[in-house]
Amino acid sequence: MSVLFTPRNIGNVQIKNRFVHSATYEAMATPEGEVTEKLIKRYRRLAKNEVGLIIPGYMYVNQVGKCGPFQTGLDKDNLIPGLKKLVDTVHQNGSKIFVQLVHAGRQTTKDFTSHRPVGPSDHGRDPFYMVRPRPLKEYEIDDVIEDFGEAVRRAVTTGVDGIQLHCAHGYLINQFLSPFFNKRQDQWGGSDENRFRFLKEVIRESRKKMPEGMPLIVKLNTNDYTPKNGLNPNMAATYAKWLYEAGINGVEISCGTGVYSLFNTCRGEVPIKELVSGMPLWKKPLGWMMMKSIEGKFNLEEGYNVEAAKLIKPMINGLPLLTVGGFRRLAHMQEVVEKGTSDFISMSRPFIREPQLVKDFTEGKKEIATCESCNKCLAAVIANKPVQCYNKGFRKVEENED
Repeated sequence: MSVLFTPRNIGNVQIKNRFVHSATYEAMATPEGEVTEKLIKRYRRLAKNEVGLIIPGYMYVNQVGKCGPFQTGLDKDNLIPGLKKLVDTVHQNGSKIFVQLVHAGRQTTKDFTSHRPVGPSDHGRDPFYMVRPRPLKEYEIDDVIEDFGEAVRRAVTTGVDGIQLHCAHGYLINQFLSPFFNKRQDQWGGSDENRFRFLKEVIRESRKKMPEGMPLIVKLNTNDYTPKNGLNPNMAATYAKWLYEAGINGVEISCGTGVYSLFNTCRGEVPIKELVSGMPLWKKPLGWMMMKSIEGKFNLEEGYNVEAAKLIKPMINGLPLLTVGGFRRLAHMQEVVEKGTSDFISMSRPFIREPQLVKDFTEGKKEIATCESCNKCLAAVIANKPVQCYNKGFRKVEENED
């Protein structure tokens, strides 16, 4: 039997195989952040098709940290019943589920939050949202830490198997970790230790609200790919060591930021027409030029975070490592796990196109994912359309197919 189909624990939770649905913005919640039947159907389908661990799309911990209009929320108690229904559905169909929590920080707009975006510093006017964030005051930092803890409390009441903190892709925790975004000179910035403090305190607060033994994992950038002085692989290795010392139960690695380096995160084609179509009219000419300038520069490299995994794995002393980024061939996935480079294979786009992929792998029906990395699914959710495969000619999985 391939190692990919053997169980592995994350904390005290046994995952039945080594396949993970990496958290993906679905654009399927209500404007108030409630779980919908459409969202539940998506994850029922993945659970029934043997995905070992499902991590749904990032859930915001407060309104200021909301990233999109149809993002799932966990900032209020009235959102608990919908999430419980999702958790129960995944469990009934044989998979485990971790909830991913996030605060957008500067990567959002007043249109979504009714507030000026915030960050550790006011450094720079970003090239996408075109806003300069407001620096968080010290008491506001304490409030955000508490908001993470309260979101954890809500998640725990639903029977979720574990929690993931989103510390990657340019969102608030990543912003605190990165010297590119974090220009503070107080206890929250100015050194690697101080930049790590915010995440350390979020972990501490989260643990207070979790039952003993429940897994807490993080999604960590290994490279921000920002214009200068961002989080890099060596810095990520240091943070990984500190995460182990802070008592987390696993690390998922990724790279890139949503604003400055989106196509480092999701390599493949740059669907210019689809990306520009979702922009406001005034932004379309600039958007077209920006997208045209990067066309052809981010072709898919299979397993493009594997080299970073080799740096991170020794730093976490046997904790499970989850690696996302361009996995397509079953033989390559098996090699990465057999060599001990990573313990789990995380995927997003392949599961959008083929929710039955793991079952097909298990039954020997295929050995390679058919995702072409066209990134039209990415363009769709940026335009707030529901996540699905938008590749022309591909038969969409119908909503009533379970």
